[in-house]
Order: sequence, then C-alpha cells, then structure tokens
Amino acid sequence: MAGHSKWANIKHRKGAQDAKRAKVFTRLIRELTIAARQGGGDVDANPRLRSAVQTARGSNMPNDTIERAIKKGTGEIEGMIIEEITYEGYGPGGVAVLVECATDNKNRTTAEVRHVFTKFNGNLGANGCVSYIFDRKGLVVLDGERCDLETAMDAAIEAGAEDVEEDEGIVTVTTAMGDLHAVADALREGGLPVTSAELAQVPNTLMKVERVDATTLMKLVTTMDDLDDVSQVSANFDIDDDLMAEIEEKL
Repeated sequence: MAGHSKWANIKHRKGAQDAKRAKVFTRLIRELTIAARQGGGDVDANPRLRSAVQTARGSNMPNDTIERAIKKGTGEIEGMIIEEITYEGYGPGGVAVLVECATDNKNRTTAEVRHVFTKFNGNLGANGCVSYIFDRKGLVVLDGERCDLETAMDAAIEAGAEDVEEDEGIVTVTTAMGDLHAVADALREGGLPVTSAELAQVPNTLMKVERVDATTLMKLVTTMDDLDDVSQVSANFDIDDDLMAEIEEKL
C-alpha cells in the first residue's frame, strides 16, 4: 500500500489547492448527480449521496448548488447525461494505471486520456488489462493535525476499519468496500476531522519505480488527475520516500 498511501497524501494536498479553483465544484456536482441518479435523492437512504453531500459542504459548496445537482440526478430538473467510464493502461516502468471518469462526452474524454498516456511515455490499454491488480476499498482521510493518531486508530478499528496509516499530518483509514460509509459516519460522530470518504482502487501488488521513470510517471498521474472529466486516478507504483518528496516539490 506504500504507493497508494503516498498518492492519497499528494491528492489530499492537491485537493486543498484545487479547492481554490472552480473545477473542484465540477467534479463534486457530477458525483452528486451520479449518486442521486443511481441511489435516489434521499441522503439518509443513499450512502454514496450522503458522502458526496458531506464532501461538497466541506468544500464550501452552496446548498442550492448541491440541491440542484441532486435534482438533476433524480430527473426533477433537466440536466446533461453523465456516465461513468474507467480507462486502463500502463505508465513508465510498467506501472498499472486506472483512470475513473464521469463525463457527458465519451469521445472527448477518451481523446484526453489517451493524449496524457502518450505524452508521458505510457499507453492506453484494453479493458481488463490492469483492473485485476486492484481491489475496491473504502478510503477515509482525516486531518492528522487536528486529531491524535492513537485516538483515530482506536476509533477506526472499533468502527470496523481494516488499516490506518499516518504520513505528514494526514491519516488514511482503509475499509472494506461495504463498510466505507459506516466507518466514516462513526468517525464523524466521534468528533474526528474527516476530510473525505470515497471508494478507491487499492493495488494488491506494487511495482518498484526507479528515478529514471519516477518523475515522468508522477507527471502522468498528476496531469491525468487534473483533467476535468477524471474523478480518480489509481496506480500501483512504489517510489522511495526521499525520491517522492523530491519529485513532489517539482510537480
């Protein structure tokens, strides 16, 4: 989980920066719409929607924007059709990369994803080429600067979490896919500072990446994550901490 945990931390810091830009609202609105379309507009009966609403409020999205996105999902008001698509491919060093998207234009998204793979010495693969390397898990992120690690760990394990890791002031709690929302709700009810709760693709094997490929790989992953239609990027890289810190300063 080394690569997964490190990337989760980078994404958390990127998210704080992205929150200053309008694109974070675009992603959140799409997630709200999809969650409402798939599970209905009742927040109490739809865990995915409840999580999306909590994340949106944490990003200071206005309530009327949240409500409008939900109503688009339930069909109460007209809106564009958003579909979820997952792309699979390889990055430098043979690293497996999964790219989850929410888009209203599949042709545009496919072209953008393919371009990023090609630009950074990777290649878009066929469906199923790397998905077997990943397991769907729940990922809850806590602000480690506002909570005690031991307290967070005890609460997470008590709530049914599988693993707890801390790195540079960020605590990541991993759960079984079906336990995500129960664990996140338990942590919130316990007064812990949950900053996000989402399903994630966690690699079951890691690919060691050396300096010659590491910088290009991280440029691929971060550039892909910056695409408007991309919801989440997962990869099975393992990069030494010192090298990762050096690369992150340049991203």
